[in-house]
Amino acid sequence: MEIVLLQRIEKLGQMGDVVRVRDGYARNFLLPQKKALRATKENLARFERDRVHLEARNLELRKEAEAVAEKMDGLSIVMVRQAGDTGQLYGSVSNRDVALAIVEAGFEVDRRQVQLGQPIKVLGVTPVRVTLHPEVAVTVNINVARSAADAELQASTGEAVFENEDEAIVNDEDLLPAAEEEDAL
Repeated sequence: MEIVLLQRIEKLGQMGDVVRVRDGYARNFLLPQKKALRATKENLARFERDRVHLEARNLELRKEAEAVAEKMDGLSIVMVRQAGDTGQLYGSVSNRDVALAIVEAGFEVDRRQVQLGQPIKVLGVTPVRVTLHPEVAVTVNINVARSAADAELQASTGEAVFENEDEAIVNDEDLLPAAEEEDAL
């Protein structure tokens, strides 16, 4: 199906481009979201008539998104989750969880704007792309940790903390009696 784009679509084209896409993509996503029109003579004429208005609206929205992106740039969000000794989360962190955390940080973001390839399933700091406008994106660091103290340590070192400090400390004196008993046998 041939369509005319009403806004920039990543990996597809710019506003005003006439492109060919699969029917399902057009019917189920682009047309209902008002991101495109069917490329008929009437719709092309309508687009050319409204082009100035659409470009002005797009420019206004882009400026707003750039202002928010400046404030959001470098944002680091801590998410406390339960995990096993190897750092594997018992659940996962989805784009909905990330969007809620960004909203709690004081920004207005929808879950569809969070570009998370697949859910986060391990402890650590993960960069996540947030698309505020088709032409404006910002990277937010999501710090998934067991506790706030672990999150601070992960943020400073950049490496995940896989086990609690209490579990990690092994005292050499505790090992000595066991070694002496083995020698006695």
